[in-house]
Amino acid sequence: MAQNLQSGIQLRPVDLARGHGLSTQAVRNYEEAGILPAADRTLHGYRTYTPLHARALDAFLALVPGHGHRTATSIMRAVNEGAVEEAFRLIDESHAQLLDDRRTLRAVENALRDLAPVTAAPASGESFIGPLAHELGIRPATLRAWERAGLVRPRRDPLTGYRVYDGAAVRDARLARQLRRGGYLLEQIAPLLTQVRSAGGLEPLEAALLTWRERLASRGRALLAGAAELEAYLRAHG
Repeated sequence: MAQNLQSGIQLRPVDLARGHGLSTQAVRNYEEAGILPAADRTLHGYRTYTPLHARALDAFLALVPGHGHRTATSIMRAVNEGAVEEAFRLIDESHAQLLDDRRTLRAVENALRDLAPVTAAPASGESFIGPLAHELGIRPATLRAWERAGLVRPRRDPLTGYRVYDGAAVRDARLARQLRRGGYLLEQIAPLLTQVRSAGGLEPLEAALLTWRERLASRGRALLAGAAELEAYLRAHG
């Protein structure tokens, strides 16, 4: 099959480019990057491609959505250099990263369920460390430890130097307290609170998590599509 794809039909750079919605310069760049096998040259020095090159380009363009441009390039370069095991290792790394992202999403979703009893909105007014610690039933030293871990971000009064917890900081302290009661470690809580701050609260975060879940599903399907095209190229490549 590889011999059939490499002989007979000859494609100009413009033919390969038009068939994939690319510019001829992009095709030349992909060849120079090792994404495509080296092209033959005519007596006048013009590049000539074959259906095998078209299959390589199909594989690369299918790999990009799931793996990203850089990893997809490394995969194709490894295949074209005969280092197929290296290509498989790179593919495994992308799948491992996707699995890790799924685990992170699941952990965040579980944490949100544990936060259901806690208000997501910033508190009104401000508080100092003593009254806030009393409200939460913890020691002021605990709040200071949470601050060092990035869980809460009080500001400092410019005159006294005292910690002042605004509404958002009070909310974060309440969320941290609820998660600590649920057995979560500080290093698990910090990234969740970062997402709460970025989203503007728990309710917006829930919508963001739905988008995150859909994005992971799309990436998983893209990895499958890329694998199918790469397998077709491997068979053609022989």
